[in-house]
Amino acid sequence: MPIFARWIAAVVTALLLTAPALAADRTIIILDASGSMWGQIDGKPKLEIARQSLRTVLQSLAADREVGFMAYGHREKGSCEDIELIVPPAAGTAGAITAAADSMKFLGKTPLTAAVRKAAEALKYTEDKATVVLITDGLETCNADPCALGKELKASGVDFTAHVVGFGLTADEGRQVACLAENTGGKYIQATDAAGLEDALKQTVAEKPAPEPKPAPAPEPAKVEFNLVPTLTLAEGNPDITTDIGQSWVLYKANPDGSRGDYVSTEYGAWKGNAEPGRYVLVAKVGHVEREQAVTIEAGKIAAPHYVADAGTLIVRAHASEGSEIADGAAIQVKYPGDGTTTYYGQMKAVFPAGEQEITVEVGEGTATEKVTLKAGETIEKDIAVGVGKAVTNAFYAEGKKVDSGGLVVRVFKAEKNLDGQRDDVSTSYGPDQKFDLPPGNYVVVAKMDEATAETPFTVKVGEKTDVNVVLNAGVLSVDAKGAKEIEVYGAKKDIEGKRQPFGNSYGETHQSTLPAGDYVVVAIRGDDNVKTEAPVTVKAGERAEVTVP
Repeated sequence: MPIFARWIAAVVTALLLTAPALAADRTIIILDASGSMWGQIDGKPKLEIARQSLRTVLQSLAADREVGFMAYGHREKGSCEDIELIVPPAAGTAGAITAAADSMKFLGKTPLTAAVRKAAEALKYTEDKATVVLITDGLETCNADPCALGKELKASGVDFTAHVVGFGLTADEGRQVACLAENTGGKYIQATDAAGLEDALKQTVAEKPAPEPKPAPAPEPAKVEFNLVPTLTLAEGNPDITTDIGQSWVLYKANPDGSRGDYVSTEYGAWKGNAEPGRYVLVAKVGHVEREQAVTIEAGKIAAPHYVADAGTLIVRAHASEGSEIADGAAIQVKYPGDGTTTYYGQMKAVFPAGEQEITVEVGEGTATEKVTLKAGETIEKDIAVGVGKAVTNAFYAEGKKVDSGGLVVRVFKAEKNLDGQRDDVSTSYGPDQKFDLPPGNYVVVAKMDEATAETPFTVKVGEKTDVNVVLNAGVLSVDAKGAKEIEVYGAKKDIEGKRQPFGNSYGETHQSTLPAGDYVVVAIRGDDNVKTEAPVTVKAGERAEVTVP
């Protein structure tokens, strides 16, 4: 199991397994299923780390532990209402939660505040003790205040606690969601590395051993206010960074060979502090850059290691077309020196190692790639327009009779056919009012509802919206055949061999399907002898035809 996954599992285990020792309660785990969970940590998507961690934690739970599972952003893009309690809190839910997480999509926004409120209400937090564990890799994106919610739930609940586990958030981002946990008396735990977070877990969860007898006091050395004062600059010769730009400082004890030993602590921002005399390794992290130095702390002296990140700042904003608003659902992938790759969504501002940066922006089916050379200490801002237009598709039974069913299948193909007569498949979606971001060009949309299929050509222009309406010239057939075990539908006209074209079937006494307008024969099959009776019926475009087969 990767280091980060082991840490996530340890953290969530601590939050879940220690709760019963405090008081009997029920818990709901909320998983961030937004699109940003496709971002990678140590070469592995965060969503896979979350799934693996949940599986590990749930295997450790007691059989009578009551746990539920909620997610947001797993069904719709751009929706602040996409929140679902998938597994209600109950004993023995480990398998159901694992299966739900393994089959989940990750594609939407981050309505974390509303999700926590719904989880609290599901737990009847005003009547019973309740605990919520929120796992998120992003901040609130639906205009809500998680800090205020924490105060509200704590004030109105019987004994409500929210714990928040952050995935790779910066120090500033962490503070924006930590208040939700802190305002309810819960814990906020932020990712650093396995050793440090395991140590933090030991300090907060495990029992501490009795202190050993103190040795006789040695003469006190001269005191200094801080004995570890590191400084950081992005480029040689540039001023030191004296504000919080998301930098962190991770302190380890040094092994005899000078490598990293036991984790000591993690600090953030323009930090200075104190450490016991000894040999250490201090790691400076800012954005996607990491530098380390050996540091020796001596009594009464100040250690002031200076770090040159040899890095710059890259700001990227993604657009569907020139002059359009920022495309929040766009994926921004950056390949940076050192074989590193990271993904952001909509827009990004981050520190990267100096050198060539390959930026790829994806909006729908459109892609644009640019390369820039980032110098140490430099800030580059880029607005990258992919150059796509938007097609909004709908199907109609007949003119004016829209298909509102989720069973509608909409497929987009390139208009030009290949040598074999086939068209290249571009994208598929389901239901009415589907939106496709497409590069400019000619396309064909094929709409299928049950047995009715039709297609319409259309052209996409950059920055323009195109409404594509497909008329199926179809109606709905409803069949009732008492006592039937199977119902079959055929076209009324026979071919030259005397055979009729089949148009679907179902098992049981009723059948409903969308069919092209025309004449049909409905056959009901009954009994062990498969006795067949039939009835003619005509389906008209935009109308419902009902028939009873005797």
